[in-house]
Amino acid sequence: MNRDYFPENNSRYKDVDYWDERYTTEQCYDWLGGFSKFQHLIGKHVKKEDSILVLGCGNSTMSGDMYSAGYHSITNIDYSTVCIDAMSSRYSGCSGMTWLQMDVRQLSFPDNSFDIVLEKATLDALMVEEKSPWSMSLETATLIHQALTEISRCLKPGGLFISITFSNPFFRKRLYARTQYDWSIKNYSYGDGFEYYMYVLTKGEILSAEDAALERKLMEDEPSDPPTFKEEEQEDNFLSTIDL
Repeated sequence: MNRDYFPENNSRYKDVDYWDERYTTEQCYDWLGGFSKFQHLIGKHVKKEDSILVLGCGNSTMSGDMYSAGYHSITNIDYSTVCIDAMSSRYSGCSGMTWLQMDVRQLSFPDNSFDIVLEKATLDALMVEEKSPWSMSLETATLIHQALTEISRCLKPGGLFISITFSNPFFRKRLYARTQYDWSIKNYSYGDGFEYYMYVLTKGEILSAEDAALERKLMEDEPSDPPTFKEEEQEDNFLSTIDL
C-alpha cells in the first residue's frame, strides 16, 4: 500500500472527506488480500445466481473478480460518491452489477432483499479509533449495532452475512453473538503467514450453545449498554499495519 494514503490519525478512516480525496487519485486497493485469497471459501457458500450486496466496496477489485468468476447479481454500496462514480464507470459493461452511494447504517433496501451480504474490512474501518481489542466505546458499539441490525433486516431467510476481517473469533464473536440478529455463526480462516478470518452468519438459524453462552455472559457483564472495557493499550493503526 502506498503510504501517501495513510491518514494522519485513525479517526479519518471514518471521515467521508478522507475517502473522497483518496479515491480521487488511488485506482484500487484490496484490504485483507484479493478475491483469489478466499475464493475457495466463497465458492462453498455463495451460489452463482445469488443476489449479493457488497458493503463498503471501495475501489477493491473484489466485485469485479467475483463478476468474472460468474457472480453476476452484485449490488455495491459505499458512502463515498467519488468512489461510486469511479467504480460505476469502470465496470459499466458488467450487466447486473450496480453501484450506489449509501451508509451501511441506513440501507435503503426493503426487508429480505438479498441472499448474501458481504463485507471485507468495512466494519474494521468503523472500529479504527478503538485503542484495544478489549475496548469498545459506546459510540462505536452503537455504530456497529446499527450496521448489523440493517444487515440482518436486508437478508432473506436463510441468507448469509459474510464478514471478512483480521479480527479473530475471540473478539469478533462478541459483536455478532446476539439473538436479536437472528443468525448462527461459523468462522473460517485464510492467508499465508498472516491469518485472516471469514465469518458466515446464517439468518434464521439459532446461535450455537457456545455462542448463546457468550451472549449471556456479555449481557450479564453489561446488562444495559454495549460492552465497554478499561482502555489499557496504546492506539494501534490497525488498518495501516495489515501485512498483505
